[in-house]
Amino acid sequence: MSTVISPRPRAVGVVKRHFAIVASQFNAAYVQGLVDHLIVELRLLIPNATTTLFQVPGAFEIPVVVRELASQKRGDAIIAIGVIIKGETDHAKNLSYSVTDALQRIAVTHGIPVINVVLSFDNESQARARCLEDEINRGTEAARAAVEITNVMSKLRNK
Repeated sequence: MSTVISPRPRAVGVVKRHFAIVASQFNAAYVQGLVDHLIVELRLLIPNATTTLFQVPGAFEIPVVVRELASQKRGDAIIAIGVIIKGETDHAKNLSYSVTDALQRIAVTHGIPVINVVLSFDNESQARARCLEDEINRGTEAARAAVEITNVMSKLRNK
């Protein structure tokens, strides 16, 4: 995993954007850290952006809600947030692959950006550094990616 966070994109005038966030309730403290950093960064980048948060039990349930939001075109981008910490079996790896594949298929099928912040970690130390701390917070990075891709999609669609 990279230990460098992407640079803050340039704000694009006065734009109105809506971001749908689908967040797992499993590993709640880490997920909430990502959500908090995401929202703070979105407000810095696009002060008048709106967000809607949908909570689901775990990472496995994220794609079905993302698919429903995408099919209803509810948001300029959808941000999927979850934290998977490796245990003694291959369950975490299988779950990560399954969720990642599903999110990518939804984005391509429905033509809506899906920012994948369903993160897999080997241990809680990695999760803490990337979810709760500021230096390489993946929630901050997700906000930047969401703004950049919505700017690109807006240009492509001439909005």
